[in-house]
Amino acid sequence: MAIARTVDSEPGTGHQAFYIDLGPGKYRFHVIACNNDGVWNEEGASLNFVITPAWYQTTWFRVLFVVIAPLAVWVVFRLRVRQIVRTMNLRFDERLAERTRIARDLHDTLLQTIQGSKLVADDALDPSTDSDRVRRAVEQLSVWLARATQESRAALNSLHMSTLERNDLAAAFRRAIDECRLQNSMASSFSLVGEPQEMHPIVRDEVYRIGYEAIRNACLHSHAGQLWVELTYSTDLTLRIRDDGVGMDAELAGSGREGHFGLRGMRERAARIAGDLEIESSAAGTRVELIVPGGLIYSNATARRKNLRATVRALLRKLGLSHDPKES
Repeated sequence: MAIARTVDSEPGTGHQAFYIDLGPGKYRFHVIACNNDGVWNEEGASLNFVITPAWYQTTWFRVLFVVIAPLAVWVVFRLRVRQIVRTMNLRFDERLAERTRIARDLHDTLLQTIQGSKLVADDALDPSTDSDRVRRAVEQLSVWLARATQESRAALNSLHMSTLERNDLAAAFRRAIDECRLQNSMASSFSLVGEPQEMHPIVRDEVYRIGYEAIRNACLHSHAGQLWVELTYSTDLTLRIRDDGVGMDAELAGSGREGHFGLRGMRERAARIAGDLEIESSAAGTRVELIVPGGLIYSNATARRKNLRATVRALLRKLGLSHDPKES
């Protein structure tokens, strides 16, 4: 117990005693005085008092601090490690996605061109083939090998594609149809509905790759007499590709052929751009339809607002909350 003591040499006057920075604990304030004759009262008077500790001065707080401080340091360290791991995983995922995209591009372009070139070469090697047919086959082979070179460069240059490149989906699909005509005598048609809208180059390329794969499959495997391709710019972007060929079985249309990335790659590309891809096939032919929300992919702000208003109006009509005069 701490003892505090002070002396008042002039009784009868008011005095105060001040103590600074007294820590928590028990104290005794002791006072003695003397009379006019100088006789001291050695017994004096005393006052006991207690200063309670603040919350950060208590023993339990010190113990808790000793326990929690290392735990807090460990938690901060673990959070930092997790942040670094998450950042690294994101970078790895981006690299893996880019490698997968390049693999899909090579499959959709270069590999299929090389496969077609091999078929032409095999046909030219047929002993029963006349010299004129061999020459035509070699000429076709030269054209396709040149195309393979161009497609290889395109797959590599796509990594550095400029976002300022204009939307040219219609022209790209027309070229794909022209390539189809070179391989067989199937009749084909292309129609463009609506005014073309600008979109991000990645979205444009994914839509083109999906359509190119569908057109190429129809040319190589459908044995169809007619091919129809329709590209529609409206509230949403819609691509329809239809043929009157022999079709394919439901399991193949749903999951694709084992070891091949064509149909599976189409579905993965559609998922990456929030598109809805539907593939229907029967003995009467195959239909491929891709619908991508225009409000998500169109670059033009006015078009996005227009598409958003159209979507809201359609939703209100479905809920019976709006009346369209055109329906009257």
